[in-house]
Amino acid sequence: MILHIVPRAAWEAAQAAGVYEGDTLATQGFIHCSTEHQVHRPATALFHGRDDLLLLVIDEARLPVPLTWEEGDPPDPEGRPFPHLYAALPLDAVAAVKEYRPRPDGAFDPPEGLA
Repeated sequence: MILHIVPRAAWEAAQAAGVYEGDTLATQGFIHCSTEHQVHRPATALFHGRDDLLLLVIDEARLPVPLTWEEGDPPDPEGRPFPHLYAALPLDAVAAVKEYRPRPDGAFDPPEGLA
């Protein structure tokens, strides 16, 4: 199971379009993803305090290409690579969509109850 952080409006637009390309596929060539043990780190670094975020729970078996595991930006402090999807994300690869809210201080915790 891998996760992708997405603002609610971007997910709604993807549902209307029938495919999700994120905000980095066109500019960086891939969609940034995380494991459930990593996702709170980029969420806090990139989306501190935002309360409009969703987590896409992605079924890797439904992806059009295999994931590529690479160093992230920001890098994982434990040295674990991040999963990157070098293709658009088909909507049927999203197994679940969960609200992802920050703590009162704006930071995010690892998500609970995804498995």
